[in-house]
Amino acid sequence: MAQLVEYYLFCGERNGCHSARNHGESDCFRTGCRRGLYLDDPLSWGGVLAGQKLASKEWKKVNIRFPGDEDGGFRTLEKPLEIQQLKLRKINRNPFDSQLTFYIRQLLHGDLGFSEGFKQPVAKLLRDGVLPSLSLTIPIFIIGIVVSISLSLVCAYFRDTFIDRFLVIFSVALMSINYLVFIVAGQYFFAYKFGWFPVWGYESAKYLFLPVLIGVISGLGSNIRFYRTIMLDEMYKDYVRTAFAKGVSKPRVLFVHVLKNAMIPIITNVVIAIPFLYTGSLLLESFFGIPGLGYLSINAILSADIDVVRAIVLIGALLFVVSNLLTDICYAAADPRVKLK
Repeated sequence: MAQLVEYYLFCGERNGCHSARNHGESDCFRTGCRRGLYLDDPLSWGGVLAGQKLASKEWKKVNIRFPGDEDGGFRTLEKPLEIQQLKLRKINRNPFDSQLTFYIRQLLHGDLGFSEGFKQPVAKLLRDGVLPSLSLTIPIFIIGIVVSISLSLVCAYFRDTFIDRFLVIFSVALMSINYLVFIVAGQYFFAYKFGWFPVWGYESAKYLFLPVLIGVISGLGSNIRFYRTIMLDEMYKDYVRTAFAKGVSKPRVLFVHVLKNAMIPIITNVVIAIPFLYTGSLLLESFFGIPGLGYLSINAILSADIDVVRAIVLIGALLFVVSNLLTDICYAAADPRVKLK
């Protein structure tokens, strides 16, 4: 069983709560001290959370709080009046059905809440972050699709040749490299060493060249492998053999017949990525200082800004549902054999 090592004040008193040491734990609670706890080792947290029923009586006297609890993660603030006002404003004292009714009423009026960290309405923060995120993700999305489908068609055209094998090895190598390696290496070589691009900021279009380039390259590996598999599966079907037997040229077979019949999995892969255009790229925006929704999401999570996180997750979930419906509609448009009912 994990053992308690020491108490300390969240306000900075690392050597322990004076009232807790001299007057007992109950006195410490009455004085309003904010206490934390150290454990012997990190694995002890698992014993704390999974074995509370087996804990000693001393453990039951400790009030363990994590960021994001019912007062919005502000347990460390020594302002009980403000905390109580926050609870009343969010009606956290009401039953669940009352909270849900209030939240739905807020959404119907376009009220996504208020950010305690930024001191602004959440709707305004989302409006301000949409354009930077879209200016980054849309070029990555479009360029990545065009380049990866084109290279997969090249693989299918030159299958079992040196070009095909080289592109396969190239795509596997890209898939094996961590996303952070692309970002750090790109910033070091292209921005710091050669000075071709700015390292940080969002002032003009040139600040987006390097993050867009990194985003496209990092996603090429998996996309090339995926689209190449689709193209090769179509190449072995009977209608392709029939077209070759009739003397149809290989480029026409690839770009007219094969590409058209491979649209179903391509549409699935493309449309399902649309919600991520809105939410932005968390790592790219954070490393390059782009004030988009990804950068906003990380700051909101780190500061336990619940209203912001909840709004981003809600809109992302709605976009995901819409994209799934849009996928079915695109199926019917691309393949006449698919009927919507």
